[in-house]
Amino acid sequence: MTANVVIRDISHDDKEAVIALWHASGIVRPWNDPAKDIAFACRDDHSTVLVADLSGCIVATAMVGEDGHRGWVHYLAADPAHQGQGLGRKMMDAAETWLGDRGIWKVQLLVREDNVAVKQFYEHLGYRDTRSTCFQKIIK
Repeated sequence: MTANVVIRDISHDDKEAVIALWHASGIVRPWNDPAKDIAFACRDDHSTVLVADLSGCIVATAMVGEDGHRGWVHYLAADPAHQGQGLGRKMMDAAETWLGDRGIWKVQLLVREDNVAVKQFYEHLGYRDTRSTCFQKIIK
């Protein structure tokens, strides 16, 4: 199935399907506005939302961006009907390629402490827990 998937940047017409996929896969949190996050990621060439398009249907996503030193991946999601078919790995490969093409060699992501299955997925892909603590302050 993943052989027929085309990875590309999100288009304006994809926004509703992407948000629906994020809700279906359970990655949206009440304090994050997915439409605002998409708009922010698409504002310049330092970030984007990559989508996996299967015959006109969005089946996976990865929001990817860079700050000039590190790359970040957010909103990695696969349609629950297509999970377990390699889409997560394909999206991470695409995110790493997107970053590598921009000269970024360090990729980071955040995983909630209690999300053991996702931790194991990333460990399988060669990521490691840096035992760092993430601090956050919302300024607006």
